[in-house]
Amino acid sequence: MNRIMAIALAAAVAAALGAGYWLGSQRSGQATTSVMQAPPNGTAAKRERKILFYRNPMGLPDTSPVPKKDQMGMDYIPIYEGEEGNDRNAARQVKISSEKIQLLGVRSEAVALRRLSRSIHAVGRIEIDERLSHTVAPKFEGWIDRLYVNTTGQEVKRGQPLMDVYSPDLVSAQNEYFIARQGEAGMKHASPEAQESMKQLAEASLARLDNWDISAGQLQNLSKSSNARRTLTFRSPVNGIVIEKKAIQGMRFMPGDALYQIADLSSVWILADVSEQDIGLVQPGQSASAKLSSYPGKTFSAKASYVYPTLNPQTRSVPVRLELANPGGLLKPGMYADVELSAPAGGKVLTIPTSAVIYSGKGQTVLVELAPGRFEPRPVKLGMQGGDYVEVLEGLAEGEKVVVSANFLIDSESNLKAAFSGMSGTGAQPGTAPANGHKEH
Repeated sequence: MNRIMAIALAAAVAAALGAGYWLGSQRSGQATTSVMQAPPNGTAAKRERKILFYRNPMGLPDTSPVPKKDQMGMDYIPIYEGEEGNDRNAARQVKISSEKIQLLGVRSEAVALRRLSRSIHAVGRIEIDERLSHTVAPKFEGWIDRLYVNTTGQEVKRGQPLMDVYSPDLVSAQNEYFIARQGEAGMKHASPEAQESMKQLAEASLARLDNWDISAGQLQNLSKSSNARRTLTFRSPVNGIVIEKKAIQGMRFMPGDALYQIADLSSVWILADVSEQDIGLVQPGQSASAKLSSYPGKTFSAKASYVYPTLNPQTRSVPVRLELANPGGLLKPGMYADVELSAPAGGKVLTIPTSAVIYSGKGQTVLVELAPGRFEPRPVKLGMQGGDYVEVLEGLAEGEKVVVSANFLIDSESNLKAAFSGMSGTGAQPGTAPANGHKEH
C-alpha cells in the first residue's frame, strides 16, 4: 500500500515539473519575440501611429486618403490618429518650403510704429483769381467809335488802348472845364473870392472827368489843350487776358455796361472739392500739389488759402481754395486738376505696408509669418493711410511679420474664398472629409 502511494506521488511530481517546464518555454519564446520586434530607440508607438488622411497645405477644405500634391506642387500634410481634433488655427496655416519661398519671391516686413503723414486727394478745377480780375465798364452813356482790342483771349498790357468812345457828356464836361479855365484866366484883376470860385469850377469839371475813369495822362493832356476832344480812349487797367468782350464797334453803351473783362493769370486758384470725411484735416496754410493731364509728369505747388463754410449736399464735399503761381500761363481757367493735400502728421501709430493688405467683401486680411515657411491669414482693422503705409487698429502687434509680396498665396478666387471661409468657421474641420468623401486626383 505504501509502495502504491509512493509511485502515485512520484508521478504527480513528474507531471508538475513537466507542466512548469512547458509553461516556462512558452513565456520565454514570447519574451524573445517581443525583444526582437522592439526597436532599439523605443519609438514603437510613433511608428505604429495611423495616418487618417492628408490635408491641403493651403488650408483649403480638401483632403485625400493618399499622399498627393496640390496645383502648386506642395505636398499634402498627413493627419495622424489623435490629431484630427487640433485647433482650427492649424488648419488655416499655410506651409511652404524654403525653396518655394525663394522661387516665388515671398517677402515679409515687420509691423512697426511710424508717423503717418496722410494725403488727402481731391479733384479741382482752375479758376481765375478774383482779386486779379478787372471789368471795363464806362460810367457814362456813349458810343464805341473804334476798337483796338476786338478778340476774346487777346493778351493786353497795362495802359494799352482798348477803344475810343464818343459821348456828348464827355464833350460837355470838357467844354465846361475849358470855359472855367478861360474864366479863371480872365479874372486876374477880380477879387480873390471871384478868382477862387472860378478856380473851383475848373477843378470840379476836371474831377468829373476823373470820376469817369479818364486816365491821368489824358487829363494832363486835356489841361494843356484848349479844345475839347470828340472821343476819348479807354485803356487796360492791368496786364492780362481778355476773357470776355462785349464791345462791338459802333454800339451804344449805357453807364455800367461791362464791355471788357480782363484777368491777370500770373496767379490762379484751384477750387478743390474735399470730401466731408476729410475736411476736418484741412487748414489754411497747408501745402498741396496739383497734377494736370495736360502736362504729364509735371507737378505744381500750391497752398490752401480758404476753406469755404458751406457743403455741397449733392457731392457731400466742401470747396477748398488753393493758390498757385502760373508762370508762362500754362494753367488755363476751366482745366481739371488732381489735388493732393498733406495733412499734418500726428504721433506714431502701428503700421504695415499697404501691399500687405488683402481686400475682400468680408474686410481686410493680412498673411502673418508665424515661422519660416509657415503663414496664417488674419483679419485686421485698418485706420488712416499715409503714403505706402496704413495704420493698424486691431489684429496685429508690433514686431509681427506680415507678407508684403505673396500673390501666389491667392492665385485664384476659389483659394481666397476658401481661406476666408476657413476663418469664418464655414470650412471643413481637420479630419473631416467632404460630403462626397475624400477627394482623389
